[in-house]
Amino acid sequence: MTELGVNVPSLIAYLINFLILLGILSVFAYKPLVRLMDQRAERIRESLEAADQARQEAASSREAVEEALNEARQQGQRLLDQTREAAERYRAEEMERARQEADAFVLRARADIQRERDAAIEEVRSNFGELAITAAERVIGRTLDPRAHEDLIAQVLEEGADLRRN
Repeated sequence: MTELGVNVPSLIAYLINFLILLGILSVFAYKPLVRLMDQRAERIRESLEAADQARQEAASSREAVEEALNEARQQGQRLLDQTREAAERYRAEEMERARQEADAFVLRARADIQRERDAAIEEVRSNFGELAITAAERVIGRTLDPRAHEDLIAQVLEEGADLRRN
């Protein structure tokens, strides 16, 4: 082999040195590097699992928030509906109360009008009676007694009332 330029004892020495170096590197470098790489891979896997779990929790949290928001919207809508109903009820009650007050006012006004009408009719009757007596006295030329006056007035008023009815 020397003819080829290979020195066998040097080759063996190089080969032994290489094997020793390979053993030392394997024990002190390769195994710790592999262990560090395995640990890092484990941490990455744990981080990915934690990220997946956080994503799932965020999704469930988002669903819970959306559900709470929908419930709050529904409750708000119910409150608005209740408020509208209460306002409508109040408006209806106030309208009814105003209608009752107006009806009572109309009844009082009618009663006042009736009283005024009755008073006016009574005044006209008394004035009519006096006028009738005065006219009768002038026509007859003498004064009738008060009882006769009253009878005459009543008769004239009854006749006037009968004429109005017809």
